[in-house]
Amino acid sequence: MKALFDLVSHQCSKAVTNTYSTSFSLATKMLANSIRQDIYNIYGFVRFADEIVDSFHDYDKEVLFNRFEADLEFALQDKISLNPILNAFQETYHKYNIDKHLVDAFMKSMRLDLHKSDYLTETDYKMYIYGSADVVGLMCLKVFVKGDSEKYESLKKSAMSLGSAFQKVNFLRDLKADYEDLSRTYFPNTNLNQLDENSKQSIIDDIENDFAQGLKGIKELPIEAKFGVFMAYRYYYQLLKKLKNTPAPDIKSTRIRVPNYKKIELLTRSYVKYQLNLL
Repeated sequence: MKALFDLVSHQCSKAVTNTYSTSFSLATKMLANSIRQDIYNIYGFVRFADEIVDSFHDYDKEVLFNRFEADLEFALQDKISLNPILNAFQETYHKYNIDKHLVDAFMKSMRLDLHKSDYLTETDYKMYIYGSADVVGLMCLKVFVKGDSEKYESLKKSAMSLGSAFQKVNFLRDLKADYEDLSRTYFPNTNLNQLDENSKQSIIDDIENDFAQGLKGIKELPIEAKFGVFMAYRYYYQLLKKLKNTPAPDIKSTRIRVPNYKKIELLTRSYVKYQLNLL
């Protein structure tokens, strides 16, 4: 029965989310049950693509990525895949009529990570951010508004800003690993060997602007999605605050994280704000 295979596919996507990201998993659990699985399905897809280019160092990443991309195309075309992660994603893709160009832009940015190691211009940087983060926010937005085109268009800009903010926080937090382990630098016009407070503050100012735009959209989200997305916002903003208070040289030598007890505290305080309609 296809329904049984779909159930297994859903479970795989949920397991990927829970295993790879405790913070995103926690935020997703705060979404309404009616949309939660679809966000698992999107996360599973983007995580697997990202893992190929970031983690599988002992294998031919390009070969693996080409196979994954080909399997993705067949999944979207045939509405089934024997890869359970892609099978789950194609279901959500068709259910909410996700734009194909969003998927293509994401895969284009992931493919860049196979060979491109730095982004020297603002144009290249923004193009990568759009494909690696903004479009993921837009895929999720399609689910949040349940395919409502008018609502989608009105929240599109803020969803992209929030996706950008999340990705830029990741870049700043993972500065050391990206540079030393993957030989990548994403921030243009920034010498990571001589990262100073002024350069760091410039990056943080840009991220804070994205967060401000993203928060406007969160306030307008449907009730099913609002608290879960707000929870993700609070977590990433807390990460940004820690990065802001960390000296620039230390950012290059350690990985900043939010401890689990702080995540629980953020959840509690966020829920109180949500219940009191203080978003």
